[in-house]
Amino acid sequence: MAPAAAVRRHFAEELAARGYRADPAQQRVLDYLAGWLDAQLGSPRLWRRRPVAGVYLWGGVGRGKSFVMDCLFAAAPLSNKRRVHFHGFLQELQQRLWRHSGQPDPLAKVATELAGEARLLCFDEFHVHDIGDAILLGRLLECLLREGVALVFTSNYAPAELCPHPLYHARFKPFIGLLQRHLQVLQLDAGEDYRQQARVDWGRFIQAPGVEAQRVLGQILPLAPGELRLKRMSFVVRGRTEQGVWLAFAALFEASSSTRDYLALCEQFRCIVISDVPALHGRLRDVQQRFINFIDIAYDSGVTLWLASELSLAQLCAGADACDFSRTYSRLRQLTQPVQACIAC
Repeated sequence: MAPAAAVRRHFAEELAARGYRADPAQQRVLDYLAGWLDAQLGSPRLWRRRPVAGVYLWGGVGRGKSFVMDCLFAAAPLSNKRRVHFHGFLQELQQRLWRHSGQPDPLAKVATELAGEARLLCFDEFHVHDIGDAILLGRLLECLLREGVALVFTSNYAPAELCPHPLYHARFKPFIGLLQRHLQVLQLDAGEDYRQQARVDWGRFIQAPGVEAQRVLGQILPLAPGELRLKRMSFVVRGRTEQGVWLAFAALFEASSSTRDYLALCEQFRCIVISDVPALHGRLRDVQQRFINFIDIAYDSGVTLWLASELSLAQLCAGADACDFSRTYSRLRQLTQPVQACIAC
């Protein structure tokens, strides 16, 4: 079966399994991706003109960007392909660069390694706010394009809106131009948030006074104050088992924690409990961004998350002004409200 036909069939089967039908915008994007993959994997002798190096798919939260990309990835008849999440890939990139430290142009060596491992590389939820990450990823993109890697990105941002900080945006513009020249930019038009239809059960949200919340959470993880060492930092925990951990919001996000800590947390535990979650409005932007990064990583890693607050979810999120918060709010709305505590971690 041709790659394009395989992608379309897989897409139709996945939609049917969920009881959905593709809207016109999703179908247009899927059809383009299927044809692009056909061109990428076809013989160069059959090319009328060389296909673009990749596709940059952007649009609002919950519009099915990741779903469409995952269908392409699953159906692509390749063994050497990778799908990566933004935060995890950044950590991997730093580790690979460290292994080549002291050598000429370590980033080019990393790109060569990646090209040898994956002919198709898919980046989910691509976003750039830190100028150090922006410059590093921009240079890596140049190297990957030279190596001939086929690239697919999903993002909530149009390329021109990446790295929006006014002090840094001008320095990232050359790499934005690179994206626009070498990748086909497609917008998945704004519309319904399909996440709210999906039967995703990735955690629970408890709205209750502190004492009541502690009683419910105590059935999930017994109170056992202690200390947890993650990467470069130690955190005070309220409870811990072999598979679960309970931390207060302030202990995790008002400390100088990082994505490395959240990745390690989600690798070590299958159930994470965060209590005493305050209203995010008025918290420092760094605190809000740490919370956003954690939710991204927890959602993608498959852990079960319990959040507890005295506020409703709408009150907790009202007025939060950090970048990417629309995606976070969409994911938090998928946390179910428990009638009673369920099985322990």
